[in-house]
Amino acid sequence: MSNSPQSIESNPAEKTPAPDSEADGRLLAQFDVPSQPGNERQVISRVVETLQGVHLEDIRLERLKTAVGEATMNAMEHGNHYEASIPVQVSVLASPTAVRVRITDKGGGQNIPEPQTPDLEAKLAGLQTSRGWGLFLIKNMVDEMNVTSDADHHTVELVLYLEGVKDGSETT
Repeated sequence: MSNSPQSIESNPAEKTPAPDSEADGRLLAQFDVPSQPGNERQVISRVVETLQGVHLEDIRLERLKTAVGEATMNAMEHGNHYEASIPVQVSVLASPTAVRVRITDKGGGQNIPEPQTPDLEAKLAGLQTSRGWGLFLIKNMVDEMNVTSDADHHTVELVLYLEGVKDGSETT
């Protein structure tokens, strides 16, 4: 399942996903954290605690934790510019087929770029900054990554399909 097709949508003026539409699952938790360095660990812990009743293989949970941490750091840094008074909003949803974690910042009005495969040789040679791995990493840690933006917000939605499910549909 880790090699499932992944998607990214980045269109300004697109809607920000609703916190809990029935099609996306039942809202398990929704919370805010101040945009301060290190608070991504708090988000990871809360997401893991929220998902204790959902069966995810350990390796898939670890990948989700990595994606949640990176997406939260991006939201705090790039979206909210580490302004502690501007929180990152997190929603955790679960359905019979998938777990969704939505991380929203207040950095709307600008596109989030399409994740690019990093050029490892160029980075090691110092020809490219060591930064710029985040979206690539996130996209490759989950089954699906969806990004929506409007004039005020960016939302990164991380999707993991549950056991026996591939690409959102039941497998035989």
